[in-house]
Amino acid sequence: MATLVLLDTRIFAGAADLTGHGNRVELTADLEEKKTTPFGNGGWQTVLGGLFSTSVAAAGQWEASADSASVDPFSWDGLIGRSPAPWTFCPEGATAGELAWFTRALRTSYKLGDVVGEVAPWDAAAAGSAPLLRGRVAHPPGTARTAAGSGTTIELGALTASQRLYAALHLLSVAGTGSPSITVRMESDDSAAFTSPTTRATFSAATAASGRAQFVSAAGPVTDTWWRVAWSVTGTAPSFLFLAALGIA
Repeated sequence: MATLVLLDTRIFAGAADLTGHGNRVELTADLEEKKTTPFGNGGWQTVLGGLFSTSVAAAGQWEASADSASVDPFSWDGLIGRSPAPWTFCPEGATAGELAWFTRALRTSYKLGDVVGEVAPWDAAAAGSAPLLRGRVAHPPGTARTAAGSGTTIELGALTASQRLYAALHLLSVAGTGSPSITVRMESDDSAAFTSPTTRATFSAATAASGRAQFVSAAGPVTDTWWRVAWSVTGTAPSFLFLAALGIA
């Protein structure tokens, strides 16, 4: 793969698509060093790996829409709400099967404003509260779903007894009447044809008011190597836009 210039990176945080209002995103993963240097080691330090940690930094152009999924209300609610939310970054776009880095992170800062004459910026930081996953987009954000169905099949691989399959859900918009809701689940199979799918984990039902950003996992071992998301919907004339990402750790 050629060296990448960041042009079409997508940024999803909670129930917000920040792509059109973002111009910087950084992920950091660290492994804590625990010193184990004994006497008689010739003066060389030795270490063991301790805890992993991850952090998120993002920035862009500020806007004050009343929509709860826009930059200002999402950022403020995320900070004072003290609850981790999924963050997903797609370096080259968010079509099904594209690379996606994602985690669940606690918003730890929100900065906005600048001097007169400048484009109003926003700046945010979050601390990881889950593994950092290098996975794939399982459902693209621009495809509206109006009925039950399933997404693109992805060969992520099997799970050992010590691994888990993680999934992030960002429900970006909800339309319809009669309290529309969508319930998304993770399925696996031993074949790309999904002739005998097994449900491994299910997100809570998501509506316009609740459950729009979720992070779930399924424990191994699982011998199936093919994965996908599937969903059921309720309501009158419902329509949902959402992004889902899957990864193994």
